[in-house]
Amino acid sequence: MGGIRINAAAELLGVSTSTLRSWERRLGYPHPRRTPGNHRLYELDELEALREALREAPNISSAVEIARRRGRGPASAARLLSTFDHFDEAAADRELEESLAVRSVDRTVTEIMLPALDMATGRPGMDAELEHACRWAVGWLHRARRLAPSASRDEGVMLLHSGSALGVEAVYVQALELALRRAGLRVLLLSTGLAERRFRNALRALRPAAIVICGDEARLNVLAGPLRRIRSESPVSPQVFGYRAARLVSGRQGLTSLGDEPTGATAALLARLD
Repeated sequence: MGGIRINAAAELLGVSTSTLRSWERRLGYPHPRRTPGNHRLYELDELEALREALREAPNISSAVEIARRRGRGPASAARLLSTFDHFDEAAADRELEESLAVRSVDRTVTEIMLPALDMATGRPGMDAELEHACRWAVGWLHRARRLAPSASRDEGVMLLHSGSALGVEAVYVQALELALRRAGLRVLLLSTGLAERRFRNALRALRPAAIVICGDEARLNVLAGPLRRIRSESPVSPQVFGYRAARLVSGRQGLTSLGDEPTGATAALLARLD
């Protein structure tokens, strides 16, 4: 990942490193991300926005407000993460709107939203920020899904999600659903906890050409029986794949993984269907 260390960031702004740390604690801006070694890495666009605002504002608080409002350059995952940490949904929406001005929906999700969620994961004492981020991301993806074009291909894809309905993994699953819909496929996302009768009804309606197993609780020894019944009862014989945390890829009975991110997984699935 890009970014510059704190000494270079402080030099660019003409302040000391202790002043920069103080701004981060008090104002949350600029908001660095952390390396595996816990070193700060600052986004250059945030620093440039702040440097420009400092020339106009009478104090640092006003400069930060100007820099946040104005921004500089395209949106970044670090800037989106900062909106999560301030529980600012309107600012998060603006970040993705800025990204959509220069990126496609698929690239915005893959390059901005999902990396920001990954950066928000595993930080001690910040569970509330992560939950807020996931809830916001799910809502954004739902809105984007409603705007997706109608299916242009005959193939149907069933996503079977085994795991929590809220969390980073669930967001990745819904991002895959959006990417598949935008690729023209008919898609149905279901929980593996549904009764088998519901699955049979869905199979008859969708006639899936592929089933994708998703979720961090997906295990082949648990799903093997239901998968056999699904494939035997389906009007067609669907191909079955794994995605991300559903690592059902070992041994003769294992499944081919489509990968770890929605755009690549969609491309891999389309290649198989074609």
